[in-house]
Amino acid sequence: MARVVLEHLTKIFDQRKGNIIRAVDDVSLTVEEKELLVLVGPSGCGKTTTLRLIAGLEEPTGGTISIDGEIISDLTPKERDIAMVFQNFALYPHMSGYENIAFGLKLRKYPKAEIEQRVKEAAQLLDLTGCLDRKPSELSGGQRQRLALGRAIVRKPRVFLLDEPLSNLDAPMRLQMRAEIARLHHRLGSTMIYVTHDQIEAMNLGDRIAVMKDGALHQVGDPMTIYQRPPNMFVAGFIGSPPMNFFRGTVVQNGAGVFFQENMRNGEAGKSNYRLRLDEEDAARMSNSISKEVVLGIRPENIRETGSTPDAAGDHIVEGIAELIMPIGSETHLHLASGAHSFIVRVPPSTKVAVNQKIPVVFEMRHAHFFDPTTQNRIT
Repeated sequence: MARVVLEHLTKIFDQRKGNIIRAVDDVSLTVEEKELLVLVGPSGCGKTTTLRLIAGLEEPTGGTISIDGEIISDLTPKERDIAMVFQNFALYPHMSGYENIAFGLKLRKYPKAEIEQRVKEAAQLLDLTGCLDRKPSELSGGQRQRLALGRAIVRKPRVFLLDEPLSNLDAPMRLQMRAEIARLHHRLGSTMIYVTHDQIEAMNLGDRIAVMKDGALHQVGDPMTIYQRPPNMFVAGFIGSPPMNFFRGTVVQNGAGVFFQENMRNGEAGKSNYRLRLDEEDAARMSNSISKEVVLGIRPENIRETGSTPDAAGDHIVEGIAELIMPIGSETHLHLASGAHSFIVRVPPSTKVAVNQKIPVVFEMRHAHFFDPTTQNRIT
């Protein structure tokens, strides 16, 4: 177990014609002992490069990496006492399961008896006892992934690094392996840094999540804090499935009430835009935004059918037209159009809706988020 600290970590790749790529841009992050921290973000955001910098597979342009107070930035990968599990498993095809798990220990010249004991313990932990005599080509994708995990576990490293280890598995196997990794972390009590582009995977696994974009950290926190209080439109739209709905409009005051008024699309006339009353707390916080343009964000589960909220106020209701109906079993996602915007609503699977049908829905404005349309940062 170990505490990992990144301070102002930067990695710049030089390209031809003088262009540079800031793959990791001044990242400062602490991973606590025994924590499973997930680095998540879209492709090219710098999460894998950050992991490779920690492992010593890339050399930082600036900043430091330390484990338990020891600066490791100048140490070789072997000297860092870190185990890494790769996306493509990286197993030796000519070796048996036993030989793959034991290979790193043999290189480090561990006694044969200790190697056998460690491999046996890892195989039992990962339910691989019956696979040790078989080669990778004779194993399923999940078994190969567990084999790669076993090779890391027997090392008993200070830190585990996992680089999108489930991305090559089919959906059912991903779900199974996700649960196995969570159980494994609980049983080992190890410090783990896990990279994924799958925000659901991040929410399921992480004690904390670090959201990255363009090489920079945008938010670090526990899963529900990130889901409920995103600092900007990127995090709000990236975390959550379906993603948060966004509406452009203006904050207006009408009598004693403060409203969000939808903006017309490209200023076109002839369409009725709608007004949504802000709740008292948001109205007070948005007092400095009266007559200013804002972006209203609200998640699909916070927009409901009027039938499920019969006492809803009229100034929280919007009428939409069903453009697309997507049943997924446990719920149905309705893609609605109203005014200048399209948005997604989660409804129970029993809801009967037809394409082009008009549907009144209720916006639960106590769950609304407001963002600056220029900076895209959170206002409230």
